[in-house]
Amino acid sequence: MTSTPTRTLVAGVDSSTQSCKVVVRDAATGDLVRQGVARHPIGTEVAPAAWWDALLEALAAAGGLDDVRAIAVAGQQHGMVVLDSSGRVIRDALLWNDTRSAGAARDLTAQVGAAEYARRAGSVPVASFTATKLRWLRDAEPQNADLVAAVALPHDWLTWRLLGYGPAGEAPLGPDLDALVTDRSDASGTSYWSPETGRYDLELFELAFGRPGREAGGAGTAAPDGDVVLPRVLGPSDPAGTTVANGAIPAGLTVGPGAGDNAGAALGLDAGVGDVVISIGTSGTAFAVTEKAATDPSGTVAGFADATGRYLPLVATLNAARVLTSIETLLGVDHDEFARLALAAEPGAGGIALVPYFTGERTPDLPNATATLAGMTLEGTTRENIARAGIEGMLSALADGASAMRFQSLDMRRVLLIGGAAQNVAVQRVAAQVFDVPVVVPAPGEYVANGAARQAAWTLTGANPAWAASSEVTLESDHHAEITKRYREAQRLTSLPRTAEESGASA
Repeated sequence: MTSTPTRTLVAGVDSSTQSCKVVVRDAATGDLVRQGVARHPIGTEVAPAAWWDALLEALAAAGGLDDVRAIAVAGQQHGMVVLDSSGRVIRDALLWNDTRSAGAARDLTAQVGAAEYARRAGSVPVASFTATKLRWLRDAEPQNADLVAAVALPHDWLTWRLLGYGPAGEAPLGPDLDALVTDRSDASGTSYWSPETGRYDLELFELAFGRPGREAGGAGTAAPDGDVVLPRVLGPSDPAGTTVANGAIPAGLTVGPGAGDNAGAALGLDAGVGDVVISIGTSGTAFAVTEKAATDPSGTVAGFADATGRYLPLVATLNAARVLTSIETLLGVDHDEFARLALAAEPGAGGIALVPYFTGERTPDLPNATATLAGMTLEGTTRENIARAGIEGMLSALADGASAMRFQSLDMRRVLLIGGAAQNVAVQRVAAQVFDVPVVVPAPGEYVANGAARQAAWTLTGANPAWAASSEVTLESDHHAEITKRYREAQRLTSLPRTAEESGASA
């Protein structure tokens, strides 16, 4: 009788803005064994305890971890988690999409200079980045700022909790802040860590927060009084540690370093040099794996690191799939009818162009901007053209980001189109007309969680696994330059200031 070979299982976690997703995969083949999901609270500031509760719920839905050998967490970037000396969260975490620190971003850039910031930290700070949130905390909530003993990112905090650390009396290993770890990709989104040097720029941290910081030295290391602990930065496959028994978390699991969500997605997609990933979710992102770090003093391209030891230049927009939802609501149609309407219109949408800054914008850095629908005429203002203009505008904003990366010497060979909206046939067809390279639509999947699972296997075995690629649809480029031309004309017409202060007017 032939026995069935024993599989080695690994788990990957995607702790995103909206939910926590867990996949359990075969470490050797990448085959999906089971999965689970749990929702996160809505908002731009969230109690981190809700992420922990959602992780436990998603793990239970995925069948638990008793037969799993390793786990890694990929998570939303930039979020500010501040801890006191007893390991307790001082205030709700400010998420990447919280723009209250826009003024702090301008102040920091003015103090350091955009070119110098890009040189030292890879990026020019905007309201999304952790450094700006720390400056806001220092100025707006000094009583909370005084309590801060450590600053972590969302995935750092979840990894710390998985390893058994946490508030005194609530975690087996207690509040050892020097056990906090992160990875290159997430650290590169703080504006005080350099992808080029691979080190924290502690001068930039102190400039942002007003107090000295230091990198964690490992579990059990004594911290000098007053210094703020920053997570120790691990390499792509360095283990964060192993779990101890803690409720639903069994002992002995290898825990990977984790990653930022976009780096996790790139790893899950096995994106290579020349691939530009266009992700259409709550936010939109355009990012690419490169061999050289990006340095863009204009602030358009964020020079992040990836999860493999390379780099991940990235452009992010605040307005992506929800642009389409807004237009669908306006037209009173569902997804299928929206796609039919858009495909019934000609490229260029009858001269109508949408600049989709519905909730302000991160790229370009215009947190108080509004959306503009331009080029409307009596003949051209049809339901079909408005539907197509919504898709063209959303994709054109992301194509602008890809163009900015090209100015950073990116060799763009194809676009990988992912996210929920990527499955809309109209979005696919219009993408092939907006971009001037082939557009590949991978099979739907949990790319971020898959990347975390792949990292867990890499950490466990010491080798980055070559998992089989998913099926995909390829559309050859049918580029229509007039779409980009009309979009950029509408951008120039957009009225950006919303307050007297922003427009330079006197009160």
